[in-house]
Amino acid sequence: MYIRWTLGALVLLLSGSVSLHAAALDANLYATYDSQPPYTSIYFTVCGSLPQSEGCYGGGGLGPFGLIGSMIEGNPSQNLKNGTVTRYIYVLDVAYGSSGNDVALYVYKRVDTITASYDSISVSLSKTIGLPLAGGSGTVAYMAANKNFLFIGTSQNGMVSILKKSNLTISQYGDASLPLASITGDQYGFVTVEAGSGESAQFQVFDPNGNYGEDGGGAEFMLNTIQGTPPSTAP
Repeated sequence: MYIRWTLGALVLLLSGSVSLHAAALDANLYATYDSQPPYTSIYFTVCGSLPQSEGCYGGGGLGPFGLIGSMIEGNPSQNLKNGTVTRYIYVLDVAYGSSGNDVALYVYKRVDTITASYDSISVSLSKTIGLPLAGGSGTVAYMAANKNFLFIGTSQNGMVSILKKSNLTISQYGDASLPLASITGDQYGFVTVEAGSGESAQFQVFDPNGNYGEDGGGAEFMLNTIQGTPPSTAP
């Protein structure tokens, strides 16, 4: 027995395989963010090109905050049927609350509804989460993420809040007696938390599922394929 391939069947097969590897709906779009002193709000603009147009399509504003310490985007998720791309934007406020000494994470949901010629953008605040961390004026924020977790800390002490993205629950790790020095990650989702300096420096590695891995003494940090990390910022 043999199978006879017709030209139509071959074309259908090839077109099907192409669709499995089709580019993301927003593959040619990008967002730029802008914030000015005193860094209590931020604005973003979405630009790029679509099959039938190019330019800037809109954006939105986030805030107000006490003081933006760090920001990071979550991985985009697309719905081909509805023509939408959804992602979360995480904004760390290191001067939260009436005292200005608390820390909170703002979780925004951004949805892009994309056609061949236009991107309609909406953004809304999903949740504000108070974190058991110390903040205040002059606080330096540290934040890294992988697919499943956010790792967040400040320069006030060595405590780190580990937030699970799927349900926004928080676990705590660290040594309050040591100053946090860096939180860095690699492209596979491993994250290293480093605290202390000199002879007191110590580090802890977390795997992509948030489990403890290697630890020890020393000023260890990670590199990734996107953002440069000078050693002076990860002592």
